[in-house]
Amino acid sequence: MVPVGEGHHTQIVKGLLDMCLLSIIVKEPSYGYGMVQRLNEYGWVIANENSFYPVLKRLQKQGLIESELVPSSSGPARKYYSATAEGKEMLELWASDWHSVRDGVDAVLEGRVAGSDRKKKKGKGKKP
Repeated sequence: MVPVGEGHHTQIVKGLLDMCLLSIIVKEPSYGYGMVQRLNEYGWVIANENSFYPVLKRLQKQGLIESELVPSSSGPARKYYSATAEGKEMLELWASDWHSVRDGVDAVLEGRVAGSDRKKKKGKGKKP
């Protein structure tokens, strides 16, 4: 699980939350609490949607998502967010960047030399 707002995870999560929220919205228009539920289903620990409303505002200001109020049968109208064409394109770019970064980090953590499946021999390299 990815705890949001705790210790060293905070900076990592801040950088990934934009992409993850945009991905959820691209798959299906959603409202705040619905996105919290979806992120929790994927293993993120988010207590409430207040932690990511600034992200939604930023994505909207960038033209990547748009919102509309939709009447709800169970209370006040809900603000649903949907992706724009620009948002869908940006998600593809961000996902590609993420895969490159993830692969590089995995290589470092696993001791693999870039571009190969072999592990770097311990003690064979120069120390910085």
